[in-house]
Amino acid sequence: GQGEEFGVVAVALILLMGLGLGAVNGLSIVLTRVPDIVVTLSFFFIWEGAALMVLDAPGGSASVWLRELIIGPVGGFLVPAQISDWLPKALLLLIVSLGAVWIPLKRSRLGLSIYAVGSDRLAAFRSGVAVDRTRIAAYALTGLFAAMGGLVLTMNTGIGTPIQGPYLLASVAAVVLGGVSLAGGKGGLVGPIVGVFILRLARQDLTLMSIDPNVAQVTEGLIMVAVVLVGALVAIRSRRS
Repeated sequence: GQGEEFGVVAVALILLMGLGLGAVNGLSIVLTRVPDIVVTLSFFFIWEGAALMVLDAPGGSASVWLRELIIGPVGGFLVPAQISDWLPKALLLLIVSLGAVWIPLKRSRLGLSIYAVGSDRLAAFRSGVAVDRTRIAAYALTGLFAAMGGLVLTMNTGIGTPIQGPYLLASVAAVVLGGVSLAGGKGGLVGPIVGVFILRLARQDLTLMSIDPNVAQVTEGLIMVAVVLVGALVAIRSRRS
């Protein structure tokens, strides 16, 4: 129906907007030469303020067909009932989305360039990599991924919220826990996914134990600090050897 068509257009616009905003972030970093974290945090506050101007409180709703993509077990004639009853739609959507994004990126020249620039920007430049364009493309992709994450959150909750919530620290903790180096040039796909599952299970276990929910955030922070410290020690020993 027209509602579903409008929903598809809205999803496409959100993804394109995320891609564009990420590219603006990367372009600003390249042109101003200001440290990445400073520009990224500045745009974070700008976009959050813009979101509050559009919707100053949680509200709205997600289309039914959009929510059905993530809620409940997988159904259909192609999947046996013994499997579909234990296979969540969210897990299937995760696998499809990651495969559609990661496989082409991993096997492309852009993916190799991103690893090279993250590992050693000067060495990448000397190897013929277009460093500035690669950085802009990398930030554009991160904007696309952020838009995908926001869509999934809306699909899961059924509403939109202009507040970023506790996901900023959790996302960094999951990435670090998954073995991705904050210095760049090292990391993969499976590790951060495992890190997400570990952090979510830790939060759920603390909730089931009737422990203060704020303790979960403290635990995530301690885990991130511990992992970063261990990674730094390993890096120092490897350089000395």
